[in-house]
Amino acid sequence: MSSDVEELGEGHSPAAWTAVIVALVGIAIGTVAFVLDVQWLVWAAAGLTLVGFILGWALARAGYGVNGSRTQHKEH
Repeated sequence: MSSDVEELGEGHSPAAWTAVIVALVGIAIGTVAFVLDVQWLVWAAAGLTLVGFILGWALARAGYGVNGSRTQHKEH
């Protein structure tokens, strides 16, 4: 059965993976810092999480997003 609907790829791209991994590292560091009551590190981790999302956006704009010009397309 063939469909004319274009598959979006569900975010499987270098840009998405980079954004999620950097953000998760920031959240993990921030959680530990919050429990240990290290306020400056909580804010630094929040900044790292934000940097992760900005990095993902920038990589997507540079062609590393879903269906980007610099990504390899997989045939299913």
